[in-house]
Amino acid sequence: MSSKSPETRNRILNAAWKLLEANQGDGVRMIDIAKESGISRQAVYLHFSTRAELLIATTRYIDEVKGVDARLKLSRTVTSGAERLEAFIDAWGNYIPEIYAVSKALMTMKETDKAAALAWNDRMQALREGCKAAILAIENDGVLSSGHTPEQATDVLWTMLSVRNWEQLTIECGWSKTQYVTRMKALLMSTFVDVKKEK
Repeated sequence: MSSKSPETRNRILNAAWKLLEANQGDGVRMIDIAKESGISRQAVYLHFSTRAELLIATTRYIDEVKGVDARLKLSRTVTSGAERLEAFIDAWGNYIPEIYAVSKALMTMKETDKAAALAWNDRMQALREGCKAAILAIENDGVLSSGHTPEQATDVLWTMLSVRNWEQLTIECGWSKTQYVTRMKALLMSTFVDVKKEK
């Protein structure tokens, strides 16, 4: 099982995924992942030369397994910027609960763990790209609210959709998933889409 094969790679990624969810960041060393996957540490390094590479691959693998591209299809195919923003918030808001355990682990680890920080930043930059695409679609429609440059609007949208804010609203404030998605749509649409400019 030490050959560089897709099967072995997936065993490693699934082991890392399981440990991140179960341990909230503790015990997610290469040796722990090797033990969980039932292969040697050398085999893990054969597939992933660094722990950062492994953690980044794990988060991308989770997105692949959970069908992120299919979830985002509507936001990428609608005809207006406002529709794109709504569809993006819907997809992301319903996805966060499914990845929260791994997200929480990486957020906890990233302050003192460079590899975890790189993995977290990789996924958060992907989120930012989605935010930017929605804002640019609104701007291209000519309905971006005045007072926002596209860059500033992207910054605000990215911040508002952060996992930390989701955590605060759902866990601390008790919002349901449906309430979160509905209220964030209303808030962010009113923030970024100038209805007076819409035809």
